[in-house]
Amino acid sequence: MGREPVVVECVPNVSEGRDPAIVERLAATICHAGARLANVHTDPDHHRSVFSFLGGPDVVRTAALALAADVLAAVDLRNHRGSHPRIGALDVLPFVPLDGITMDHVVALARNVGRALAERHDVPVYFYGHAAIREQHRRLPDVRRGGYEALAARLATPDGEPDAGPARFDPRRGAILVGARDVLVAYNVWLESTKLDVARAIARAVREASGGLPAVQALAVPLTSRGVVQVSMNLLDYRVTPIPVAFDTVAREAERHGIAIQRGELVGLAPRAALAGRTPASVGLSGFTEDLYLDTHLDATLRGQ
Repeated sequence: MGREPVVVECVPNVSEGRDPAIVERLAATICHAGARLANVHTDPDHHRSVFSFLGGPDVVRTAALALAADVLAAVDLRNHRGSHPRIGALDVLPFVPLDGITMDHVVALARNVGRALAERHDVPVYFYGHAAIREQHRRLPDVRRGGYEALAARLATPDGEPDAGPARFDPRRGAILVGARDVLVAYNVWLESTKLDVARAIARAVREASGGLPAVQALAVPLTSRGVVQVSMNLLDYRVTPIPVAFDTVAREAERHGIAIQRGELVGLAPRAALAGRTPASVGLSGFTEDLYLDTHLDATLRGQ
């Protein structure tokens, strides 16, 4: 009998969202490595692209290392200005256990990849999430605090020493945050407003850290090219706070400020269960298709398609 299939997801966030040629080249790199590229989400205001790909651990490792090499060659942070926090050209590189593999094994995979990146590219690497070596690096916002602009000063301190690679500032490439985590749903709500202060107030009402919804991170982001503001959220556990709860809370807070909702936005993929029985349209996701469900790609990967 053959071995049961093992599936890992990798969701790299790259600090490039305005040059389609670079994004297409990075997507091709993932495919050429043999991984299943499930989704590419690009945003010019965030100046960021999020790639979602699946496969066995060896394939995912190969694809992640190939992608990283291309990103570090193509993206120059000295010229980067975007509305989303970032600390590196390859900003975050999380690995997620989906089927037939434990979190402990994915932690080992993440640390193996992170150390390989540090050795091959001489770049500072910090581990976060379940892969964190230091407890204060468990939460992504904590390990990225200060971002690229504060990285040089951070690397000059004992507390800022990377987990792998040199404690030296590279102005072109920055640092890489490599993690292991559970399934995360990145979900945004666009407001019919340009008032960033109102979006910030709504984000405060939503995020767990300021007394809002459990397992939710949130920040306000201006989408300058669209003339609106956005409440950008990470739902760290969709079983605790599913998409409809986040949407309804944002909508209720927006209504208190006299602001309408323009739309919802999914960044990457979401499990079908994250909608908690609601329709995509009811949470602002018009034009939603089956290929935006994580389940669709997991099933296809397990079937070897």
